Amino acid sequence: MTTPPRADGRTARSERTRNAIVDAHLRLIADGDLRPTADRIAKLAGVSLRALWSHFADMEALMAASGQRVLEQRDASYRPIPPGLPLADRIERFSHQRARLLEEIGPAARASALKEPFSSALQRYRRVHVSRVRDELTSTFPEEIGSDEDLLNALTAISLWPTWSTWREAMELPVEAARTALARGVHALLTRGSNADS
Repeated sequence: MTTPPRADGRTARSERTRNAIVDAHLRLIADGDLRPTADRIAKLAGVSLRALWSHFADMEALMAASGQRVLEQRDASYRPIPPGLPLADRIERFSHQRARLLEEIGPAARASALKEPFSSALQRYRRVHVSRVRDELTSTFPEEIGSDEDLLNALTAISLWPTWSTWREAMELPVEAARTALARGVHALLTRGSNADS
Protein backbone atom coordinates (compact mmCIF):
# COMPACT_ATOMS: atom_id res chain seq x y z
CA MET A 1 0.00 0.00 0.00
CA THR A 2 1.46 3.37 -1.03
CA THR A 3 1.57 6.37 1.27
CA PRO A 4 -0.90 9.08 0.24
CA PRO A 5 0.80 12.06 -1.45
CA ARG A 6 -0.60 14.41 1.21
CA ALA A 7 1.11 12.43 3.95
CA ASP A 8 4.35 12.44 1.96
CA GLY A 9 4.08 16.21 1.62
CA ARG A 10 3.58 16.68 5.35
CA THR A 11 6.57 14.48 6.08
CA ALA A 12 8.76 16.42 3.64
CA ARG A 13 7.67 19.77 5.10
CA SER A 14 8.31 18.51 8.62
CA GLU A 15 11.79 17.35 7.62
CA ARG A 16 12.55 20.70 5.97
CA THR A 17 11.45 22.56 9.08
CA ARG A 18 13.51 20.31 11.32
CA ASN A 19 16.58 20.77 9.11
CA ALA A 20 16.06 24.54 9.02
CA ILE A 21 16.03 24.65 12.82
CA VAL A 22 19.24 22.61 13.09
CA ASP A 23 20.85 24.73 10.36
CA ALA A 24 19.91 27.91 12.24
CA HIS A 25 21.25 26.54 15.52
CA LEU A 26 24.61 25.67 13.97
CA ARG A 27 24.79 28.92 12.00
CA LEU A 28 24.33 31.00 15.14
CA ILE A 29 27.04 29.00 16.88
CA ALA A 30 29.37 29.42 13.89
CA ASP A 31 28.75 33.18 14.07
CA GLY A 32 29.89 33.26 17.68
CA ASP A 33 26.58 32.90 19.53
CA LEU A 34 27.65 29.93 21.63
CA ARG A 35 24.44 29.87 23.69
CA PRO A 36 21.69 30.71 21.18
CA THR A 37 18.21 30.97 22.63
CA ALA A 38 15.16 29.24 21.20
CA ASP A 39 13.85 32.67 20.13
CA ARG A 40 16.96 33.46 18.11
CA ILE A 41 17.05 30.00 16.56
CA ALA A 42 13.39 30.12 15.55
CA LYS A 43 13.75 33.62 14.09
CA LEU A 44 16.76 32.65 11.96
CA ALA A 45 15.07 29.44 10.86
CA GLY A 46 11.96 31.38 9.86
CA VAL A 47 9.66 29.34 12.06
CA SER A 48 7.54 29.99 15.14
CA LEU A 49 8.59 28.97 18.62
CA ARG A 50 5.65 26.60 18.60
CA ALA A 51 7.03 24.91 15.48
CA LEU A 52 10.47 24.64 17.07
CA TRP A 53 9.10 22.95 20.18
CA SER A 54 6.86 20.68 18.13
CA HIS A 55 9.98 19.25 16.47
CA PHE A 56 12.25 19.24 19.52
CA ALA A 57 11.02 18.43 23.01
CA ASP A 58 13.69 20.64 24.61
CA MET A 59 17.10 22.18 23.97
CA GLU A 60 18.74 18.87 24.84
CA ALA A 61 16.94 17.25 21.89
CA LEU A 62 17.99 20.09 19.59
CA MET A 63 21.60 19.83 20.75
CA ALA A 64 21.49 16.09 20.09
CA ALA A 65 20.25 16.69 16.53
CA SER A 66 22.90 19.36 15.97
CA GLY A 67 25.57 17.05 17.38
CA GLN A 68 24.48 14.35 14.95
CA ARG A 69 24.70 16.85 12.07
CA VAL A 70 28.25 17.86 13.06
CA LEU A 71 29.24 14.20 13.26
CA GLU A 72 27.77 13.51 9.81
CA GLN A 73 29.58 16.52 8.36
CA ARG A 74 32.82 15.34 9.94
CA ASP A 75 32.40 11.85 8.50
CA ALA A 76 31.64 13.25 5.05
CA SER A 77 34.74 15.44 5.21
CA TYR A 78 37.09 12.67 6.35
CA ARG A 79 39.35 10.99 3.77
CA PRO A 80 41.16 7.72 4.65
CA ILE A 81 44.95 7.85 4.46
CA PRO A 82 46.57 4.79 2.81
CA PRO A 83 48.56 2.93 5.49
CA GLY A 84 51.11 1.79 2.90
CA LEU A 85 52.53 5.29 2.39
CA PRO A 86 55.87 6.21 4.00
CA LEU A 87 55.47 7.27 7.62
CA ALA A 88 56.46 10.87 6.95
CA ASP A 89 53.77 11.19 4.29
CA ARG A 90 51.15 9.67 6.56
CA ILE A 91 52.02 12.02 9.41
CA GLU A 92 51.85 14.99 7.05
CA ARG A 93 48.46 13.94 5.66
CA PHE A 94 47.12 13.08 9.10
CA SER A 95 48.12 16.42 10.61
CA HIS A 96 46.69 18.38 7.68
CA GLN A 97 43.42 16.47 7.85
CA ARG A 98 43.11 16.74 11.61
CA ALA A 99 43.78 20.48 11.43
CA ARG A 100 41.06 20.88 8.80
CA LEU A 101 38.53 18.75 10.68
CA LEU A 102 39.23 20.46 14.00
CA GLU A 103 38.82 23.91 12.45
CA GLU A 104 35.53 22.77 10.93
CA ILE A 105 34.09 21.52 14.22
CA GLY A 106 35.62 24.35 16.27
CA PRO A 107 32.51 26.50 16.77
CA ALA A 108 30.37 23.49 17.72
CA ALA A 109 33.10 22.21 20.05
CA ARG A 110 33.27 25.58 21.83
CA ALA A 111 29.52 25.66 22.28
CA SER A 112 29.42 22.05 23.44
CA ALA A 113 32.07 22.70 26.07
CA LEU A 114 29.68 25.09 27.84
CA LYS A 115 26.85 22.57 28.10
CA GLU A 116 28.52 19.17 27.97
CA PRO A 117 28.74 18.69 31.77
CA PHE A 118 24.94 18.90 31.89
CA SER A 119 24.07 17.12 28.63
CA SER A 120 24.13 13.36 28.21
CA ALA A 121 23.68 13.82 24.44
CA LEU A 122 26.77 15.99 24.13
CA GLN A 123 28.75 13.63 26.36
CA ARG A 124 27.76 10.78 24.06
CA TYR A 125 28.84 12.66 20.94
CA ARG A 126 32.16 13.53 22.58
CA ARG A 127 32.79 9.83 23.11
CA VAL A 128 31.90 9.17 19.48
CA HIS A 129 34.38 11.82 18.31
CA VAL A 130 37.09 10.27 20.49
CA SER A 131 36.31 6.87 18.99
CA ARG A 132 36.53 8.32 15.46
CA VAL A 133 39.99 9.75 16.17
CA ARG A 134 41.21 6.45 17.59
CA ASP A 135 39.96 4.72 14.43
CA GLU A 136 41.77 7.30 12.28
CA LEU A 137 45.00 6.67 14.14
CA THR A 138 44.87 2.87 14.07
CA SER A 139 43.94 2.78 10.38
CA THR A 140 46.64 5.32 9.42
CA PHE A 141 49.45 3.96 11.61
CA PRO A 142 48.58 0.27 12.10
CA GLU A 143 52.12 -1.11 12.25
CA GLU A 144 53.52 1.69 14.38
CA ILE A 145 50.73 1.50 16.98
CA GLY A 146 50.10 -2.24 16.91
CA SER A 147 48.64 -3.26 20.26
CA ASP A 148 50.32 -0.45 22.22
CA GLU A 149 47.34 1.04 24.05
CA ASP A 150 49.47 3.61 25.88
CA LEU A 151 50.79 4.92 22.58
CA LEU A 152 47.29 5.08 21.12
CA ASN A 153 46.06 6.97 24.19
CA ALA A 154 48.88 9.52 23.88
CA LEU A 155 48.30 10.00 20.16
CA THR A 156 44.57 10.36 20.71
CA ALA A 157 45.04 13.04 23.37
CA ILE A 158 47.16 15.31 21.17
CA SER A 159 44.80 14.82 18.21
CA LEU A 160 41.59 15.94 19.94
CA TRP A 161 39.88 19.32 20.26
CA PRO A 162 41.12 20.22 23.80
CA THR A 163 44.76 20.14 22.65
CA TRP A 164 43.95 21.95 19.41
CA SER A 165 42.01 24.56 21.39
CA THR A 166 45.01 25.10 23.66
CA TRP A 167 47.26 25.75 20.68
CA ARG A 168 44.78 27.90 18.78
CA GLU A 169 43.12 29.83 21.60
CA ALA A 170 45.17 29.74 24.81
CA MET A 171 48.53 29.98 22.98
CA GLU A 172 47.08 31.95 20.04
CA LEU A 173 48.93 29.93 17.42
CA PRO A 174 47.90 30.29 13.78
CA VAL A 175 46.53 27.17 12.10
CA GLU A 176 49.82 26.23 10.44
CA ALA A 177 51.81 26.54 13.65
CA ALA A 178 49.27 24.39 15.50
CA ARG A 179 49.34 21.84 12.70
CA THR A 180 53.14 21.75 12.86
CA ALA A 181 52.98 21.14 16.62
CA LEU A 182 50.54 18.28 16.04
CA ALA A 183 52.73 16.73 13.33
CA ARG A 184 55.83 17.01 15.49
CA GLY A 185 54.06 15.42 18.45
CA VAL A 186 52.72 12.54 16.37
CA HIS A 187 56.17 12.00 14.82
CA ALA A 188 57.88 12.01 18.22
CA LEU A 189 55.45 9.49 19.67
CA LEU A 190 55.56 7.15 16.69
CA THR A 191 59.35 7.16 16.34
CA ARG A 192 60.36 7.23 19.98
CA GLY A 193 63.44 5.07 20.57
CA SER A 194 63.50 3.82 16.98
CA ASN A 195 64.92 4.66 13.61
CA ALA A 196 61.55 4.59 11.92
CA ASP A 197 61.17 6.21 8.53
CA SER A 198 60.95 9.96 9.05
